Amino acid sequence: MELLLLYIIILLWNLFDFSSGVIYNKGDMEKHFACDSQGFPQKNKIIKLYLSSDDLKIECFFQSESELSSKEFLGVFTSGGLAPSLGIINSTYTGIFHFNLTLFSDRIYWLINIPRENITKNTDIAAVEEWLVRITLQHGLNIYTTEGTLLDNVREPILQWDLGTLMTKNDITKVYPYVVDLKVAKCPCANDVALLGFILNTTYNGIYIGLSFSGFWDYNDTVWYNLTDTIYSQVGEEHTELSVVDMVLTNHFLVILTSLGLFVSGDLRYPSYSVLTFSRADFCGFERVDYVKGKLWYNEKCFANREHFEVDYVTITFERNRTLSESSSCFYTKEPFREWFPCLPHILKGMKSFPSTLVTFLVDQEHSAGIYLFSNQVGHSTIASVRILKNNKPGLNPKFPLFVFPSSFSSPVGMVFHPRSHFLYAYGNQVWLSIDGGNTFELLADFHDDIIKNTYHSFYTSDITFVSQSGNVYLTKAGLRRYSKIGSISDNIFTLYYDHMGFIHKLTPDHFEPDVSLTTLGNSRGIFGQPPDMGFETALAPQYISLKEIIFYAYVPANEPQGNIYTKKFSNMHLGKVIHSRKTGTAYIRKVLQHNTPEGFLSSIIAEVINPFGIEEANESSCLSSSLSINQAGNASYKLTLQSQSINSSFQDPDVEKTVVIPGYSSFLITRVLDAKNALAIATMPERALSNMSFQKDSWFLYNLGHKNGRMWSIYAKPCNYWFQQDHSLSLNVLKYIDLGKSHTLKVKVIPNTKGVRTLEIPLLKVIVGNANLLEVKAEGSFDDTDSYVMKISAASKALRQGSTSLALVIWGASTECFVTTVVPTLKNSCSYLKSMHHIPSKLIPLEDWISGVHKDSQGFNMIKTLPINYRPPSNMGIAIPLTDNFYHADPSKPIPRNLFPKSKRSGKFKQCANMSTREECNCTNDQKFSHAVAFSDCREKVPRFKFPVTQYPVSLGIYSENGRIPVETPYLVTMTEVNRRENWKLQHSVPENVKKLKNYLESHLNAPVYNPLGLNLSIKGSELFHFRVSVVPGVTFCNLVEEFQIYVDEVPLPFPGHTLIAVAAAVVLGGLIFTAFMFQIRNIHPSDICQKFMTRNKVNLSNFSINQMPHR
Repeated sequence: MELLLLYIIILLWNLFDFSSGVIYNKGDMEKHFACDSQGFPQKNKIIKLYLSSDDLKIECFFQSESELSSKEFLGVFTSGGLAPSLGIINSTYTGIFHFNLTLFSDRIYWLINIPRENITKNTDIAAVEEWLVRITLQHGLNIYTTEGTLLDNVREPILQWDLGTLMTKNDITKVYPYVVDLKVAKCPCANDVALLGFILNTTYNGIYIGLSFSGFWDYNDTVWYNLTDTIYSQVGEEHTELSVVDMVLTNHFLVILTSLGLFVSGDLRYPSYSVLTFSRADFCGFERVDYVKGKLWYNEKCFANREHFEVDYVTITFERNRTLSESSSCFYTKEPFREWFPCLPHILKGMKSFPSTLVTFLVDQEHSAGIYLFSNQVGHSTIASVRILKNNKPGLNPKFPLFVFPSSFSSPVGMVFHPRSHFLYAYGNQVWLSIDGGNTFELLADFHDDIIKNTYHSFYTSDITFVSQSGNVYLTKAGLRRYSKIGSISDNIFTLYYDHMGFIHKLTPDHFEPDVSLTTLGNSRGIFGQPPDMGFETALAPQYISLKEIIFYAYVPANEPQGNIYTKKFSNMHLGKVIHSRKTGTAYIRKVLQHNTPEGFLSSIIAEVINPFGIEEANESSCLSSSLSINQAGNASYKLTLQSQSINSSFQDPDVEKTVVIPGYSSFLITRVLDAKNALAIATMPERALSNMSFQKDSWFLYNLGHKNGRMWSIYAKPCNYWFQQDHSLSLNVLKYIDLGKSHTLKVKVIPNTKGVRTLEIPLLKVIVGNANLLEVKAEGSFDDTDSYVMKISAASKALRQGSTSLALVIWGASTECFVTTVVPTLKNSCSYLKSMHHIPSKLIPLEDWISGVHKDSQGFNMIKTLPINYRPPSNMGIAIPLTDNFYHADPSKPIPRNLFPKSKRSGKFKQCANMSTREECNCTNDQKFSHAVAFSDCREKVPRFKFPVTQYPVSLGIYSENGRIPVETPYLVTMTEVNRRENWKLQHSVPENVKKLKNYLESHLNAPVYNPLGLNLSIKGSELFHFRVSVVPGVTFCNLVEEFQIYVDEVPLPFPGHTLIAVAAAVVLGGLIFTAFMFQIRNIHPSDICQKFMTRNKVNLSNFSINQMPHR
């Protein structure tokens, strides 16, 4: 019970710790909740939820040591009115759902049931983002937050197929001995959906691929397929030594490079067969020896809700120079990957030839450019070139001058864009970063003889992992100009993989090793062991600048071989790390310096002292018991002489590599002990080293940061030093649409968490725009009263050019240990798929009345009209002669009314009901039945009904988007048409003086009347159904804003000349009756007497008839 009370106290304490946005980097995000959508949740397991065609049912319990205590927690929280809330989040959507508060006596978990249509109404197969789910104890309070993922199994393209022949565990086990390497390809929008391919040696044959939809967390969840027969159906079974070489999974296609050729799948969105089929891409002159050395290159971007300007590109390169008969050794293509083009444009006569080897070619979608990386091994030069794409082909003229890397970048391997960003990395024996589309590059890391062979990326955490050929593993964050060594891997056959939440996995042929340290989100590196010491084997000489600032010089012996000098120097890897003394003391490394002087010190670091460094005592170094004199002994060396005040004071061999520190003067690193009273040293600052000077005992100090008797110092990554907060946004990778003339504002806060380290009064956040020509971006930053840095970024759309750009917010001083150092929102200068225009009816009718078909006004008039089956509105030729092609309330099994005239018979076409025999087969949904769109007229059954005449009906329009509703007003001028070409309607509107010129200009170009939507009124003089379409004119928005609405005009008087003819006929008949009465009167004729005589005569005749008939009975 005491434990339960403790949890409640913690909960109440945390109630005060909340804000309008989630704060990242604040600490370890532990798993407090265990949840599952496919059964009872398991403890300490990452939350993986799956959305099917049914409702989403989730069970969650609060993790504790026993079932009993879990039930107790559940009861206490629920009795206090607390139940978990579930946030479902992607780049454009955030939905909050609440678990039930009602409990049953035997239940130890919370339950929630969410209808699928409450999350998404779409069921079509398409590239769709995998959702992040965030479960908290109470919405709005950051209490016990636990994160997971939600995958839509219905829509994910690759999951709708059988890739090949299904393999059992025994089948795939037989392949293990022949595997020499692994390749992973993951879905750009749902990184938990991934493929693992086996690269085989030449003694085995086949294409074996594993499919995971859970991020390779469990080896047994992987479904294995044999694609060998599928590939052989394209190349013939006489070929052998078939193996996977490389794979790419784009938004809509799977591309597999094998030892026998390149194969492209059909469009994954349209499953026409149960088994996935492939087509082979032919490259003239290339054979198996070329394919096994080929590489695929792909710029990973998620194209959920794809725009017309978004398209995938794939490049293949071969490791050989092209011959005279070959067009290129590099080819690229765009979706659907049917036609492959040479990467190099045809060189015009007289133009300078390209370098001999093309390492790779990438397409930059943000800038519509192609980026080349060339290498010339003869001249030891590496060059980057950027060319503009015209009609999807690179031009001849470079966009920027060639960027020539230094000769030290001698072994380039490739280039890669960080997913969903504009950060471009060139890697090999060095790593270079470009933030401007390949115009310039900045050196990030130099590995000298150790070459980076592969890179692995997480778009969610911005992690980038480099793996070298020696097995060393390095980590950086996207856009960050620092990196860390995080360990090494000794496996001969492995690959790394980041899942959707940024957890890294080590995959081997027979088992997967996911990171099990679930307590730290975004820092999942347990598979590499303990954090490594990033120090190197040499002595350091400290030089104090102030009590809080110190310079450490790295010693390089004069006899050090030239090829080993780099191993005794500080590098960029040490920037932002913490240096530790084995004795005591820590300092934060703020800057790394490379220099040639002073002699013996070729690099140094400037560090800020966090904890004071310990000094040597007299019992450790007896020389401290004496005074010290310093004399210059050469160009760079100094002689240190002890002026004995104690018989036990002397220099000893362990004093070598210790540093003499004298406040206000240069420090001296002891390099050699000459005798008990004399030693040689080198100065860290020769200009401050005065010769023939003496220093009394206790005025000089000795520091031990050597390595002769075991290195006395180490360097480790600094714990996360900044918190990050977004204002009112739950997604780290938010996507925002900016329409023409509109703007969007982002607000973020960086909160220093630098204990013992001062915060510099310089901007903590750097804003990098991918394509500065697309949007006008402004950033304003300032420090608040708590030393937090607040930045407001506004982006405005000014150009009539659609496109997409990434906007990177980089905490440049953050440690690589931080979960969030880089946030990459995507800004689209385009129309949001959530933006639409709607007609606002003058009178709202509830949905239940639409279903029943009855909604009466105050006069008892039913305002809903149920249309006749197979109804078509009248034409200008009359009610009985409809000429429109649109049917309403269609039913192919019923007769078509008003179909007597030839013109009517030739018109009228079913849409939803085409080639159907009954209305049920039309499969009209409720949304389609209530839709005003002419595309769904077959399904439309009921329409708004008005009495004749309709005068001054207000045509009110509103634009709805993720930001709410705004009225349609200038400059959103509109055109309006009747889709069935009916007349007898008129619009009235007012045109302000400042709009008249624009209105006249548009009317001359559109050849249609243009109206001001504000105060637009409609009058109708006709009868029955009118179907109107309102469209916003082009040039004022990127959106195709179109709205349709319908009005049924009823109780219409007979039109001319019907009413007049009836009146005339009635007058003639009445006049004739009066005239006849008048003539009877003047002739003394009495019609009543005549009728009476006639009736009497008929009675007599009837009686005689009856008597005459009786004898015949």
